[in-house]
Amino acid sequence: MPEPYDLLIVGGGVNGTAIARAAAVAGQRILLVEQGDLAQGTSSTSTKLMHGGLRYLEYYEYKLVHEALAERAIMLRTAPHIVWPLEFRLPHMPSMRPWPIVRMGLWLYDLFALGGSLPRSRGIRLDDPALVQNGGRGFSYWDGWVDDARLVVLNAVDAAESGAKISTRTRLESAQRQADQWTVTLRDAAGAHQVSARTIVNAAGPWAEQVLHGQLGQTDGSHIRLVRGSHIVVKRCLSGNHAWLLQQPDGRIVFAIPYLDDFTLIGTTEVTVKDPTDTQIAPTEVAYLLDAANLYLRTPLRDEAIVGSYGGIRPLIDDGTEAAKAVSRDYRLELDRNGAALLSVFGGKITTARHLAQAALDRLGIGGGDTRERPLPGGEFTDFGAFLADVRARWPFLEEPVARRMAHAYGSRIGAVLGDARTPDNLGADFGAGLRAQEVDYLIDYEWARSAHDIIWRRTKLGYYLNPAQIERLDHYIHEAVA
Repeated sequence: MPEPYDLLIVGGGVNGTAIARAAAVAGQRILLVEQGDLAQGTSSTSTKLMHGGLRYLEYYEYKLVHEALAERAIMLRTAPHIVWPLEFRLPHMPSMRPWPIVRMGLWLYDLFALGGSLPRSRGIRLDDPALVQNGGRGFSYWDGWVDDARLVVLNAVDAAESGAKISTRTRLESAQRQADQWTVTLRDAAGAHQVSARTIVNAAGPWAEQVLHGQLGQTDGSHIRLVRGSHIVVKRCLSGNHAWLLQQPDGRIVFAIPYLDDFTLIGTTEVTVKDPTDTQIAPTEVAYLLDAANLYLRTPLRDEAIVGSYGGIRPLIDDGTEAAKAVSRDYRLELDRNGAALLSVFGGKITTARHLAQAALDRLGIGGGDTRERPLPGGEFTDFGAFLADVRARWPFLEEPVARRMAHAYGSRIGAVLGDARTPDNLGADFGAGLRAQEVDYLIDYEWARSAHDIIWRRTKLGYYLNPAQIERLDHYIHEAVA
């Protein structure tokens, strides 16, 4: 007999792992399958913001903004290691949105966020000599930063610790529906095998429509509009620890965000595509983002300033809206009970994934699973500054950037990674940028890492700091460890 589960969740992105977490906390028997690595698609290629979506106010998405701001407050409280406050400054150019309109939008944003812990918006004088408008007028408001891929992984960790089974590099091949259960064929490195489930949750993100009509054999359901959002990473071009919101002549906005210790993240574009794998940033997108930043920078950025780029596919609900920037970022849950239950997830944004998971359980009639006050793994503290000071005192041999990176990544679970180490050599082989074998072993054993790419681009962002020889050595080490 196939192994039985209550829920089979297809997709290891932020929505799938959030649903797995909530359902496992509720006591359900959960299997989550992901054809690649956790967060390998959209959920690691976002703009890294835990925000309400200031610009969505222009499209009267008041419910979405209010819900997202409420979720922002929850995540700041329950995941302080991977979500933290970030100030945004908005230079005002008279040729863009008028001052009163921007001021009113920020006031409304503050109103929707009442009860939260972040400062309110205010008018400011710009104070960065790198800006053409230095000394001019602008605005300051606050939102949240999130390590998107780690949010996904930590959801999966909490789900697994609550009893869920997480199977990466496992593909859904087919599913046969009976009155009260699905019989599902999966394929992993060991070959094909079957499981059964009372309910399937299709949370495959950009692939959700393909999964629905292909492997699940269904003919109905919403259509997805695939929109590529591309970003460039450049050498740090703006000072301070605040981000910038840059209005553009075409009515869009582009963010310039401090990224890691040495870079600025600039994005995003919005290009409609047909293929979920069409993630390669186009030359026209690179040019657009450089022009968007150079509109504000005193010293223009050139191509040689770019140290990296990435594109992610947003699976938006196709509501017929012509302009990609105007398509809703809200989500839709479609429940089909024509036999064993099938719940399909369309759309959504990283900020509202926890709320979406709760709504999914409600649609399925599953009680419990409330995670509003449940810290994500490692988030059992309130003051990151004090926590980092404790980490530096306990492991004084760690260089400050390494200690800060690991404190953010693992939070209160950093001891499980570092143990009783007294010197760097106690942590094993050095792969560069402070990444040691003991941390790699932890990521293999507890966070499903199976390649150097999993570690340097999703579990950490050290790919910007390692050279090809170091990456090859890391890949060889991992291959030997998991063989």
